[in-house]
Amino acid sequence: MEAGVARVYGSRCRPTTRSGVPEHAGAQVTLQSARLSLLADGDPGAGLPDTGALLHRLLRIAQLRLAEQHDNGEFVFTVTGERSTSQHGPGGTWRLRRAGTSLRYGAITALGLLRLPEPDQRTVLAGMTAEDLVGQLAKGIDEISGLGDAALVCWAAAECGHGDLEHGLQHLAALDQAERPVDVVSAAWVVSALAAARPVADVERHLAAARRRLLAARGAAVYPHTTGPGAPWYRAHVGSFADQVYPIQALARLHRSADDPEALAVAGTVAGAIVSAQGAGGQWWWHYDSRSGAVVEGYPVYSVHQHAMGPMALLDLADAGGDGQLDAIRRGLRWLAGPPEGAVELVLDEPPITWRKVARADHRKVVRGLRAASTRIVPGARVAALDRVYPPGVVDHECRPYELGWLLYTWLS
Repeated sequence: MEAGVARVYGSRCRPTTRSGVPEHAGAQVTLQSARLSLLADGDPGAGLPDTGALLHRLLRIAQLRLAEQHDNGEFVFTVTGERSTSQHGPGGTWRLRRAGTSLRYGAITALGLLRLPEPDQRTVLAGMTAEDLVGQLAKGIDEISGLGDAALVCWAAAECGHGDLEHGLQHLAALDQAERPVDVVSAAWVVSALAAARPVADVERHLAAARRRLLAARGAAVYPHTTGPGAPWYRAHVGSFADQVYPIQALARLHRSADDPEALAVAGTVAGAIVSAQGAGGQWWWHYDSRSGAVVEGYPVYSVHQHAMGPMALLDLADAGGDGQLDAIRRGLRWLAGPPEGAVELVLDEPPITWRKVARADHRKVVRGLRAASTRIVPGARVAALDRVYPPGVVDHECRPYELGWLLYTWLS
């Protein structure tokens, strides 16, 4: 289906193929893993959502939605939803519209799909396997100019032992100019990719440099957005949730690939900071002060942070010998089941989709900018009136493939 073509979903009909078979039929959705079993007995107390059941629901939705977001080896950039008024009672129908393509999202999705049984991979990818998808991405590695994108492709190639890995690593090394500041996320992905390639390729020199850069980039408490100068003055101290979780993951995987206590200790310190800052409703907040670990601005709260990226980093830390913080992971999942920000629904079975985030009604990002500037000058400043003027509760009816790719990668690892 080409970008921009819409499909309509409603309560009265289910999409079908030309043969008349329900479009969602065939996806194998009963999945088990050691990580899923961690939550099986950990939901005490009446009235609390069953996080294990929620995860199985999310994994089912991920397979169905990714099949819709895939087209001949490429994944769309995003799917947006618009709800029409129903003539048959409450609910109406959803019109879903695809837009663009994204190599980065394709590489992240490939990492997740590698965790599925091969028949399920072929169901999602219209007959291809996840390794076939990695092969398509790897063949175009010379055309990739982004360091993070190249690292993700190498990471996926390393995980499936693809024959183009060596060439991909050479291209990654050529892109990675150590003296040039890069975003922290890309720096972390380089470390994760090289740690994954370590058993089958000689990456030690490149990995040593990438390790030093990532460790040196941390502020006094957590990570800013870049590994060096270049950010505007008013937000040079600010790092996002992504700027924390990917380094936690990378450093934990680095320690697991070869004993590295310093990397593990830094991963544990940053993890402890974001867990300490977690919201009362289980929210993984968005922006942090790298000098103190305090929250600069909490919103938006992203679904992928709750069901995948937060758990992914903490579970990788646990696999490396750190504290996996299962209670914090459960709190984050429970937020997704019933956000306290208002009567919002983020997980749908028809159409099968997870909406992207809950945000403020602040399209110009006024709160984000003012809180970044005020905390730069006065650490910990809140400007509390902004919470009243721009309350949270707006749902972004959008879904991107990488969100579901990380979901599969996290829980089926």
